[in-house]
Amino acid sequence: MKISDLITEEIIRMLNESEQSTAEIQRNEFANLIGCAPSQINYVLSSRFTPEHGYIIDSRRGGGGYIRIKRVVMNHSSAIMHIINSIGDSIDSLSTRVLIENCVETALIDKENAKIMAAAVSNNVMRAVAVEGRDFLRAAILKEMFLVLL
Repeated sequence: MKISDLITEEIIRMLNESEQSTAEIQRNEFANLIGCAPSQINYVLSSRFTPEHGYIIDSRRGGGGYIRIKRVVMNHSSAIMHIINSIGDSIDSLSTRVLIENCVETALIDKENAKIMAAAVSNNVMRAVAVEGRDFLRAAILKEMFLVLL
């Protein structure tokens, strides 16, 4: 198992055990506990615990500083609208895959819809479009597919 996955699992375990869906860590101590560099904690927080993934990060520097990770609970419609807004005018293939996987993990969409969405915006489909326009078309299609879920 990758160190990023271990860090993620531990933070999610802490969130699940918390009544407020909040985990508070001190970066250096947490890194020592996991057995990794503090920069790896930063990487995981910035890539896996973002607002698009349903988390808010708050931190305080200095002595007694902390990093607080809070799971945001949104209703279905709010979450879909947040995703549509986060897509923007264009989205690349990798970001699309991660977005769809996160939606399945959070039960926002089921696996069948995820397969359909991924197929509709796949690189195979986008090959028919000039390279410069692919990410723009992918974003437009993805937004429309999410709008149908509202």
